[in-house]
Amino acid sequence: MTEPELWLQGRRITPDKIECAQRVLDEILQGADVFQSIRRHPLPEGGYVAKHVLVAVYRRMVDEGLLEDDPGVMARIRMKPTRTLSGVTTVTVLTGPHPCPGDCVFCPTDERMPKSYLVDEPGAARAFQNQFDAYKQVNSRLEAYRAVGHPTDKIELLILGGTWTFYPRPYQAEFIKRCFDAMNETSSPDLSAAQQLNENSSHRNVGLVIETRPDEISPAELAWLRQLGVTKVQIGAQSLDDHILELNRRGHDAAETLKAAALLRAAGFKIVVHWMPNLLGATPESDRADFARLWNAFGGQSGGICPDEIKIYPTQLLENTDLYQYWKQGKYQPYSTEELIQLVADVKATIPPYCRVNRVIRDISSNHVVEGNRRTSLRQDALDELARRGLACQCVRCREIRGQHVDPANLHLDDLVYHPAHAEEHFLSFVTGDNRIAGYLRLSLPEEDENNPYPPGLPADLFSDLRGAALIREVHVYGQSLAVGSEQSGAAQHAGLGKRLLQHAEEIARRRGFRRMAVIAAIGTRLYYQSRGFERGELYMVKELA
Repeated sequence: MTEPELWLQGRRITPDKIECAQRVLDEILQGADVFQSIRRHPLPEGGYVAKHVLVAVYRRMVDEGLLEDDPGVMARIRMKPTRTLSGVTTVTVLTGPHPCPGDCVFCPTDERMPKSYLVDEPGAARAFQNQFDAYKQVNSRLEAYRAVGHPTDKIELLILGGTWTFYPRPYQAEFIKRCFDAMNETSSPDLSAAQQLNENSSHRNVGLVIETRPDEISPAELAWLRQLGVTKVQIGAQSLDDHILELNRRGHDAAETLKAAALLRAAGFKIVVHWMPNLLGATPESDRADFARLWNAFGGQSGGICPDEIKIYPTQLLENTDLYQYWKQGKYQPYSTEELIQLVADVKATIPPYCRVNRVIRDISSNHVVEGNRRTSLRQDALDELARRGLACQCVRCREIRGQHVDPANLHLDDLVYHPAHAEEHFLSFVTGDNRIAGYLRLSLPEEDENNPYPPGLPADLFSDLRGAALIREVHVYGQSLAVGSEQSGAAQHAGLGKRLLQHAEEIARRRGFRRMAVIAAIGTRLYYQSRGFERGELYMVKELA
């Protein structure tokens, strides 16, 4: 390389490390095993060259024309490749401290943090270090991803911090604008300008997620979320047992959760539900019964909640909660680790193939847990228990192809139809012979009403785009996240699967008599849908069906 110095995230990489990295890379380029090559070349001062140094030196050599860029090499040397194997790179940010409308007994309170978060949780710690500044949080995360070899051109922005919809709207708009400014690497005068820039940005936003409470969902709120660019909403159901909800001072009932999910689906949003076993008053038996309500009709409705994704958060007994006082009085007892493993294994075996289990436990440090489970490997423990029983989880996450190479010609299309409240859903997926998902599309056909051509519960003045429309709520192609326009042999991304899924969805909508198709496009995917014949509406991309 032309210069002996190389800097990474503000730190100088010493010449010894650069020279060592070059020797390791020479072997890797000849096909040697990465780990063995690193071990064969210890550093003079002791230890071994880190993967992030390999990435930095490799990129420098490519930039100087000393090497041809090879995605296969980067795939071998990047750190934690599973972080982008689901097709996008997730950037998590936290909003600043703000009151919450809830008064839940299990929720920890730290005046330095948004409600329910602790300062040493991984994502929360990064936010705290950046003074909850949206720009700094996104920028530092992008730099960190690039340093360890991950692509950052397709970003799912995950905004955490309690009840998003309870923050003032000017704060919401400015926070998201600053997130876009960081992705665009420039400042914009307002959110609309930042969104427009992001359509062609080097870090495009392909998904925007917020979290809130079921009783905060209304048609007007959903229209506002669409203006912000939100595509996915996490709602804290916690339980569907009204008695349990009341005991834990949740402040809403199960019917409100069902209504919120139906409104979200009608407006095209992806739905993530938080569910908490071991709440005050619950038992393992009542939790098993409660989990089943997620997928079945209740409350006089024709269908259930049927979330697209779920986070299972077992209640953790923390000292700075009201639940701690109940425990001291002998009125609450946490489940043992073994009880939790058996419970999670039981419910995981029942999850429908259209739902993805995102998490099985929170990233709360075990030193905060007063009594009960302290193990963070609960997901793997439950999967091991299922394997011992001769069973397997069929959720989306457990069936992703991840790094597996695929031949598009050998995939078969599966159309899984199910019926949540007020809609008919089609989970269209391309599946391998061993039942691995290469890509999928969520198509929602709103409940038909001859007197109302709009999805149930949505007023015409706010959702004119959706008149007579079938809704595409998500298109996702799996495999290692690849740069826009790049190709890799055997990779599912950029193999035309998204286009084929859209064609199948349009065929289904036409057969069912829908006149138009609407898609809840993220800002950075607008041009993709535009190239597929969709036009810009007020809040959605729309396409007339012949």
